[in-house]
Amino acid sequence: MSKIIQVNGFAIFSPVHLSPGLWRHPNDRSLDFSTLDYWTDVAKTLEAGKFDSIFIADGIGIHDVYAGTADAALSTGAQIPKLDPMLLVSAMAHVTKHLGLGITAPVSYEPPFTLARRFSTLDHLTQGRVAWNIVTGYSNAASRAVGRDSIMAHDPRYDLADEFLDAVYALWEGSWDDEAVVVDPVRSIIADPSRIRKVHHHGAHFKIDAIHLVHPSPQRTPFLFQAGASNRGKDFAARHAEAVFLGDHSKAPTATNVAETRARARAFGRDARDIRFYALVTVIVGETRAEAEAKYRDYQRYIDPKGSLALLSGWTGLDLSRYSLDDPFPTVKKDNAVTSMIDSFSRAERPWTIREIIEHNGIGGRGPVIVGSPTEVADQLQSWVDETDIDGFNLSYAVTPGGYQDFAELVVPELQRRGVYKTEYASGTLREKIFGAGRARLPSSHPAARFRHHAAAEPQREPTSA
Repeated sequence: MSKIIQVNGFAIFSPVHLSPGLWRHPNDRSLDFSTLDYWTDVAKTLEAGKFDSIFIADGIGIHDVYAGTADAALSTGAQIPKLDPMLLVSAMAHVTKHLGLGITAPVSYEPPFTLARRFSTLDHLTQGRVAWNIVTGYSNAASRAVGRDSIMAHDPRYDLADEFLDAVYALWEGSWDDEAVVVDPVRSIIADPSRIRKVHHHGAHFKIDAIHLVHPSPQRTPFLFQAGASNRGKDFAARHAEAVFLGDHSKAPTATNVAETRARARAFGRDARDIRFYALVTVIVGETRAEAEAKYRDYQRYIDPKGSLALLSGWTGLDLSRYSLDDPFPTVKKDNAVTSMIDSFSRAERPWTIREIIEHNGIGGRGPVIVGSPTEVADQLQSWVDETDIDGFNLSYAVTPGGYQDFAELVVPELQRRGVYKTEYASGTLREKIFGAGRARLPSSHPAARFRHHAAAEPQREPTSA
């Protein structure tokens, strides 16, 4: 029997996410991206469709690899302007009760202490619905923006990320006991100092000597997403992630990535089923297949090749202006790149030309585009789950919010009829909605658990992550 399929809406705080040029379509509202009404409408649409969360991509770099400048990205709006998604969460939480709110934030450009404070704050304000998509960063432009000469090499970025996670785990899990907040008006005490302790983290990259500024939130540690599919990224995901975002365009490499990451999780002492896997997909659905195909042909007329080239060059670190569109896609790996993207095309069943990748990626990114009636779409989604062992999908779009609305109104009822999609949200935090009642906090098998304070063992000892 197929799993219950989980779905996240995939978005970015920008006029263009993964479908360059589609902002020009008459049914698209992407240009409203800088208004709160747009985002609260999206949040309400996703919750009406029983989506698990909204997953918001982000990064502080501009795509300036194509032709050596940012001109192509700027002129096509290819993920620029790009606003701070952290500031959206409170508004979306206010108009929803169940929707998870996943925010991308890098470990490479700020201290662990300040990031931990913001996520704890949001976990309180959302009543335990916030998630963190952990990224290491890949952009030289981002590094220059914060005063560095270049990006750190790929694998050492993950070494830094491991230390960053240790530091925030110590703050989230070890600084305050659950019983530290007393709120006793008779004794005029809000918090018991004996149940609160400083975190001392002295590592290779970060130093902390401080009490976490925020009392324990519903989840303590936010729900943890991760998107690395490189060899080093799989190790990082296997150790830390509760959900992994995959972007392959076909089933075979997706199944391989899932199996390898689950095996590595077991090697780290974790339950392999404590990680959920979500594949990138774009769904174009109509009442009939003919209607869906007509939509797809219409959307294809708006694809902006220059915007696609700006994105592809930025992601891969390869200046595609140096090639003909009919050249094979180059597979030279760069440290300042999403290496798993290059891998996904280099190991494809046949060589892809740059033109073919532009046409494929022009709507919804590098994941598959499923076009058809509700029945046909549901068949395809179930086949992906059954054949790859994924748990669900990050749903991209051609037009927004219409792509989400079509999925909610046409595909969700068909999946519910088959018994493979929830009809009601579970209660509790995001972690409980994903993993079940009683799982508000990370399990003892997760590496964060070792930073928890055990009063019976050593009442006065302060937690350390170094």
